[in-house]
Amino acid sequence: MTTEELIEIVRQFRIEGSVTAVEPLGKGLINDTFLVKTLVEDASTDSKPTNKPDYVLQRINHQIFTNVEMLQHNIEVVTNHLRRKLQAEGISDVDRRVLRFIPTNTGKTYYICPPDSEEALANPFSEKSEKNRHDCSYWRMSIYIADTLTLEEITPQSSYDCGLAFGHFQQQLIDLNEPLGETIPDFHNMELRLQQLHQAVANNMAGRVKEVSKELELIEAHADEMCLAERLYRQGLLPKRVCHCDTKVNNMLFDRNGNVLCIIDLDTVMPAYIFSDYGDFLRTAANSQPEDSPELDSIKFRWDIFEAFTQGYLESTASFLTPIEREHLPFAVCLFPMMQAVRFLTDYLNGDTYYKIKYPEHNLVRTRNQLRFFQEVEANREKMAKFIALIS
Repeated sequence: MTTEELIEIVRQFRIEGSVTAVEPLGKGLINDTFLVKTLVEDASTDSKPTNKPDYVLQRINHQIFTNVEMLQHNIEVVTNHLRRKLQAEGISDVDRRVLRFIPTNTGKTYYICPPDSEEALANPFSEKSEKNRHDCSYWRMSIYIADTLTLEEITPQSSYDCGLAFGHFQQQLIDLNEPLGETIPDFHNMELRLQQLHQAVANNMAGRVKEVSKELELIEAHADEMCLAERLYRQGLLPKRVCHCDTKVNNMLFDRNGNVLCIIDLDTVMPAYIFSDYGDFLRTAANSQPEDSPELDSIKFRWDIFEAFTQGYLESTASFLTPIEREHLPFAVCLFPMMQAVRFLTDYLNGDTYYKIKYPEHNLVRTRNQLRFFQEVEANREKMAKFIALIS
């Protein structure tokens, strides 16, 4: 889009000041993000224009988040709840501690472009609605939190900070009474992921099933146990809580002194098992290699990262974690590399239709990486349980 088109979208939101620049921001893989810079002139004085808060303009990927109304409702409910908690605690810089979204001229927190799309989408059965569903775009704006940084590299200190912050995030939302929807239904449902893999094997669309027999054998050997969370939930033993569901170190803003300020990227905030936030962080952070590294012999389970994250997480969740949740944290660390291996392998068998690949065997390499990491984690399972028992 041109700068003029972006500025026209910005004008649909109730911002302060006039736009001076719109620049790309970050390297997000899902949404397109821009920094909107503004100036405000005080007409009552002869003073020079003053800087006002800058803004983040973001185009929501509605191919992934198909229900934008639900998505924004979830985010509004969660950020409003967090804001009230911070204000009650007497926090002075609330706008640096929680995201604040700017309403449109019609009062919503998202804008549909072109504007006639909204009317068309209100009638989901019309031909015009179907066309607009593909052609329209959804936008939102939030206050830009200045003088912050994100981290890409993981260290024991940042792992501890993340454990403390993500656990505190769950703790602050434990008394949220307004129900949230699932922005990506069954996102971390292992039973569903296995069903999708079995269907991919049966279809064999890319003719690759024969070459992955060892991978399928390893997955099937652990398939029943990896569906434990769904069984515990059906038995009423495992609750669903409000979780972030994308717990990575770069989904957190730090101040210039290295202190955690704010958790960001709230699109996947929804009801889930706490295993999602705990296990998925360690899936990426505690693997000594990137998830697509072919150097399987170099893949190790980083105990220092596990220990630091777990210490922080258990400190901030001590008031609400149930014995069942605490007992099965080592299971969660095993679950997520296995689940991701299943997803990568499913995509490989389907002909690489979901994940972006750089070469034909990319998803297969990812699968083998995650399965090897699963084995490394599994070998530390008893040790993890003993560590958790000691600090619980």
